[in-house]
Amino acid sequence: MGEVLAEVGPRLRRIRKERGATLAGLSEVTGISVSTLSRLESGLRRPSLELLLPIARAHEVALDDVVGAPPVRDPRVRTAPISRHGRTYWPLTRQPGGLQAFKVLVPPGNEEPELRTHEGYEWLYVLAGRLRLVLGGQDAVLVAGEAVEFDTRVPHWFGSTGEGPAEFLSLFGPQGERMHVRARPKRS
Repeated sequence: MGEVLAEVGPRLRRIRKERGATLAGLSEVTGISVSTLSRLESGLRRPSLELLLPIARAHEVALDDVVGAPPVRDPRVRTAPISRHGRTYWPLTRQPGGLQAFKVLVPPGNEEPELRTHEGYEWLYVLAGRLRLVLGGQDAVLVAGEAVEFDTRVPHWFGSTGEGPAEFLSLFGPQGERMHVRARPKRS
């Protein structure tokens, strides 16, 4: 805790200088004396909420930015992530059976598509990045805001386009929870 507090002063000074503010100007806006502001920045005064809140407001930054709080997980996702084959999955549904929802992050890379099939339907909605979808004989790229629904009995694969990570929502029925079976190409 002491280490975190020790970093507040230099962070306050950096934020103030980035905004081109002076101690006198900040004092005028916050009502905190120049000497108190100076002691906060130099670490001679222990930071408190009563002092940090008006400073954060004056600089138009979040209090978390002032104190250097670690990034907060998405509050809607309360389960621990699962990592499989380089991908990260966050379960969004808690009950077994029925429709399942996952938030999925696919890292950048150039995976070779491995088409798979299973019973059911799947819905994908791209949150960020570009997601490559190979579905039967089609090869498409979906971008943020685009969605697709497909019968999972059609051989399919989705992954990175190689240009960066892709983040998407995946919804599927109970059949999708079963092990995927590799689709075998027909031999002529």
